[in-house]
Amino acid sequence: MDRYNSARPFQVDASVQMRVLVVTSQFPLPGDLQRGRPVYQTIQHLARIANVSVLSPVASYPTWIRPRSYIYHAAPEGLDAGIPVKYVTFPVLPVVSRPLNGWLCARALENEIAEARPDVILSYWLYPDAYGALKVARRLKIPMVAGARGSDLRARDLISRRMARRVVRGADRLLVVSRDLERIATTRDGGTADRIRVIPNGCDSRIFRLRDRLAARIELGVAPEAALLLYVGRLVPEKGLRELLAAMESLRPSHRSLRLSIVGDGPMWAEIETWIRDTRSENILLVGARDPIAVSTWMAAADVVVLPSYSEGHPNVLVEALACGRPFVATPVGGVREIADESCSILVPPREPAALARGILEAMSREWDEVDLAQRHSRSWDEVARQTLEACVEARGTSRERD
Repeated sequence: MDRYNSARPFQVDASVQMRVLVVTSQFPLPGDLQRGRPVYQTIQHLARIANVSVLSPVASYPTWIRPRSYIYHAAPEGLDAGIPVKYVTFPVLPVVSRPLNGWLCARALENEIAEARPDVILSYWLYPDAYGALKVARRLKIPMVAGARGSDLRARDLISRRMARRVVRGADRLLVVSRDLERIATTRDGGTADRIRVIPNGCDSRIFRLRDRLAARIELGVAPEAALLLYVGRLVPEKGLRELLAAMESLRPSHRSLRLSIVGDGPMWAEIETWIRDTRSENILLVGARDPIAVSTWMAAADVVVLPSYSEGHPNVLVEALACGRPFVATPVGGVREIADESCSILVPPREPAALARGILEAMSREWDEVDLAQRHSRSWDEVARQTLEACVEARGTSRERD
């Protein structure tokens, strides 16, 4: 039984095929197939025990004023995701339309939700996705479960925080991936503990598992003698990438064998590429986005995984690193504290390149028990899916009582 919900045994009747409509923008798009990967994993496994379809709202920006904060991908005409999925667009303007984005999202969703008429709506990403879904759910009297991933609950702008707070208070159930997010939802946003479920991410042990480091390095063309540091994630400043580059630059003169491979994509790609060129940093490789199998190979090849973020929900990359038998250097933010301890990680303060450099050196110099690391996390996506379905069943019962 999972330690996060040990007092509440599963009570879901697997024979009942509940119709669950997932509403989320955190879903694969052409050109961004790793978008929302933990959500996608949950949905795939949920589809084995429920009747699941996906409605994915995609913000549509004018070509002349697209935001710089992320790489824009238009909604596709069709994507074979193995699950029935429909993409709908709603018009937005960066910053200007933010107070209205939830309403615009709701307007785009309403006819589709009314036609689907699910038993329950499960919406990941609080604003505008879950906000829009909640407005429609209340009008149509459909139970609603919201899922917070981390950045959506910790939104930096006041408008998004206020709108997300309405979802926290209004959803029949709120799913969070860490105790830290549960604390924020209850103490700051007025969520009630009886409606919040902590469901951490799972890990696919068929892909992320202990493998031979040398064999992985031969496959990837990495020198056997290199001290390989690995970053996997979106290329955004909030992940601490500028501090990571600064730390690598400070270590370059005295640690010639140290290498950093960066796996991922995002708005900072050009900035990192320019930085590598200007500093002539031959010890840094910008790999690009890769599928989970390729990511697992990079983890197998690495000595240490690094994630110097400013904030996190429940970072799956760290769970996957441990499953591959690799320690990590990270910042003690959000749900990281629920994964890390001194036997598997080095924690350093965020936004401090010098501390990060010291942490990297300490991690590289320590002897780690890779077999022990690989056995630390055995939580499966099936477990995540079962707990998610249980929350949907609870929400349906709560909604009937309210009606």
